[in-house]
Amino acid sequence: MGKSKTTKFKRPQFNAVGLPANAVKEVDAEEEDHGDDGCPAAELLEKLQSPSADVREFACASISRVVQQSRTIPVFLQRDAVRRLGPMLLDNSLAVRETSAGALRNLSACGGQEVCEDMVKHDVMTPLTALLRESCAAFESAAAATKDQKNAVEDVANEAVNLLWNLCESSSQSLSVFNKAGLLDLVVQCLERHPHNVELAISAAHCLHTVTEDNPELLCSLNAAVLGVLESVLLTSQPDMAHTLLRTLAAGTLWNVKGSLPAARQAQTLNAVVATLSQCLDLDMGTLIPELRQAEEVRHRNTPAAAHSEDQAAGELAVAEMDEEEEAPKRNRKGKAVRVDNDFSDLLPRDQEELKEATALLTAQQTSLEIIVNMCCSDDPSDDEWEEESSSDESDMGPEGLCDGVSNLMSPLCLSAEVHEALINHSIPEKVLKKTEFPRKEAMDVCQQIPSWRCLIKKIQRVQSRALTCLHSILSTMDAESLGGAAALQGAAQHLSTLVFSAAEIPKDEEFLEAVISAMRSLLQMIASKNIPQCMTPQQLMSLSEAATRCDVVSVRVNAVAILGITGSTLAKEKGTAETIQMIGNALLQVATKDANLVVNGEALDALFDVFADGDEAETASKNIQLLPALKALQPVFKAKIRKEGRGKYSPQQLCVLDNIKVNLRRFIGYLEKVVKK
Repeated sequence: MGKSKTTKFKRPQFNAVGLPANAVKEVDAEEEDHGDDGCPAAELLEKLQSPSADVREFACASISRVVQQSRTIPVFLQRDAVRRLGPMLLDNSLAVRETSAGALRNLSACGGQEVCEDMVKHDVMTPLTALLRESCAAFESAAAATKDQKNAVEDVANEAVNLLWNLCESSSQSLSVFNKAGLLDLVVQCLERHPHNVELAISAAHCLHTVTEDNPELLCSLNAAVLGVLESVLLTSQPDMAHTLLRTLAAGTLWNVKGSLPAARQAQTLNAVVATLSQCLDLDMGTLIPELRQAEEVRHRNTPAAAHSEDQAAGELAVAEMDEEEEAPKRNRKGKAVRVDNDFSDLLPRDQEELKEATALLTAQQTSLEIIVNMCCSDDPSDDEWEEESSSDESDMGPEGLCDGVSNLMSPLCLSAEVHEALINHSIPEKVLKKTEFPRKEAMDVCQQIPSWRCLIKKIQRVQSRALTCLHSILSTMDAESLGGAAALQGAAQHLSTLVFSAAEIPKDEEFLEAVISAMRSLLQMIASKNIPQCMTPQQLMSLSEAATRCDVVSVRVNAVAILGITGSTLAKEKGTAETIQMIGNALLQVATKDANLVVNGEALDALFDVFADGDEAETASKNIQLLPALKALQPVFKAKIRKEGRGKYSPQQLCVLDNIKVNLRRFIGYLEKVVKK
């Protein structure tokens, strides 16, 4: 019914289940029973006023840990934690500066958009900006003083940049401050530290990747120096995973600012960006994760037992904190729902380098796939999943006209010739398809058997899901010939079928199911348009449809009925298929009648129009399932549902499409009445 939309990705943060700032009254009864004197929040916030820097540092570090459990956030907000922590950013003690920035960082990340906006209202950006200015001004002198030792100033800057990143992701007001206060130059200074401090550079690169997306005000202030730093990062050659992630983020930022590049350099930069993403996707996590774990074991054998025990305990504690919060939707500064991670990876103990390397690899590959999705995503208004089609034409339309109207909505999106060429030249479609495979058993075994490595399992699964979403985007924007022709498409279809049907039952993970079914829909649509035989059996189709019907994600149900429609309309052109078409028709009628969501109802009706538009087999099947009386009974119910629910629950674009379907339903009933009279 609508073009299957390619979704732009925002960068993931760790879990932001958090409660909104206005939920401070909804504190657990247990918390309230403690009273002000017995509440840990009150006690810790009181310690911020201590004359002892050690006590202030302890209080900030404790708050940082406590607020990682988002249910504790309201009680801190109720006690004005942001106003009390803000001045600590400019404390005389560098350790207090670092731990207070860490506490605010965790508060922003675990609290979500509402908490971030509340923090900005409490003017956290003023001391944060001052802290960044002071830190960047002290980089060189601090580096000279510490030489090979830990650079405390850079550690403070790292926490500050992470806090800034979180705020700019969730708050348009903080982004406005970023633009006006000249913070771009400060973050670029942090990025320039990459030869000496890759952790700080990665934080800066994450921040830049976020603030440069859809931010035309900032793009106007970009200069050759900033672009030069990004390009220098792209040209680094260190093979470790941290630098791989750094280069990937720089590539994503350069893609975001492509409009600010001199015309003469755009093609060269685009090629360098795609080459960087291609090199990242070449890395095999299935091999590298076991190798990194083996390297960790070797290091532990050469480490005193007490130190190893302490390292392992710290790692397991960090993982336990990651697992305490369930994944949940989060909204960014534009109000769009984005998925988030329980990603505390940079909070792992400093000496868990192999685990941090594995985490950097997976983050880099996920980010690379998201950048490719964004490359395939047009900003044209017509890219909406529900096209805004005029319903003013009430003239009679034959079944072929109906099918033409629907197929126009599924036409490929526009992909520029330069991007298309770069993606093909670097074999991106093949590499993306490879990433959709289930992870190798050796890598999963490492993650399942070692407690401190279990946090990687969700990350591995997310890379696969992002690859499937990326495949969907590629299929939506490239033609069959560019993707290798009929043989390659059939191979891809067989591969996707294996992903879905290889296990005893269809996977229930919603993120995976959403990604794989959207890729399958795009692929089957392309295969059908080229009259290439598809590989899904009727039994597989039905099991997929049943699994999708039970899924709470609307797009999964929409794509499932679209797949039924694509398959049914293909079968209608063949002989001896009436029984299968009948089965598909019954399934679509069930969804059109019983699904609670009008979007899904409409997609099911649209699919019915496709399947039963023409052909002897479709005509036989429609009579057997009593399609005409079923649609006549459904028509007034569908119209009433649009009238009753439409305005409050659905967008104007969705309502426009639903209105078209209502018109097409009337016309299709008229067509079926003529068929019956023949």
